[in-house]
Amino acid sequence: MARLRDYYNKELIKKLKTSLGLKNDLEVPALKKIVLNMGMGEAVTDSKYVKQAVEELTMIAGQKAVMTVARKSIAGFKLRQGQKIGAMVTLRGDRMYEFLDRLINIALPRVRDFRGLSKKSFDGNGNYSFGIKEQIIFPEVAVSNVDNIHGLDVVIVTSSNNDAHAAELLKGFNFPFMA
Repeated sequence: MARLRDYYNKELIKKLKTSLGLKNDLEVPALKKIVLNMGMGEAVTDSKYVKQAVEELTMIAGQKAVMTVARKSIAGFKLRQGQKIGAMVTLRGDRMYEFLDRLINIALPRVRDFRGLSKKSFDGNGNYSFGIKEQIIFPEVAVSNVDNIHGLDVVIVTSSNNDAHAAELLKGFNFPFMA
């Protein structure tokens, strides 16, 4: 079992239940999934960027990433329907908790001039989204093998419909919010 999942089940549920004033353990917010997404604008001109993005996202997530395709054609961007333009992966279960552990304790502290993540990035339904500008902050990605530096989007989906409860859940995992 992942370290953070074990911590959540044994300690964090009790803490959140008392701090949020909840009556039942099932009311306590939980992590549902983490979605990682890389959109590759350069893929319009060269398809090798998407293959590299899939390989890097697979290394970062520990799970095979899938290519995403354009839903419709946009002439101004020279984009055709069905063209491969990115990569994404959805993490659940132990892989989700292991990724969150690596993100909080290893990757985010490696970001240059890191002062914390904004508390304003909740969507109103208890989900938290943020972007990472460089994929090389993850130790799985060898800097010598990287041709292009690009970013990725991280979406943390919780079972809570309340942003305050979701923020308490992430604070319980020592999520690095700005002061």
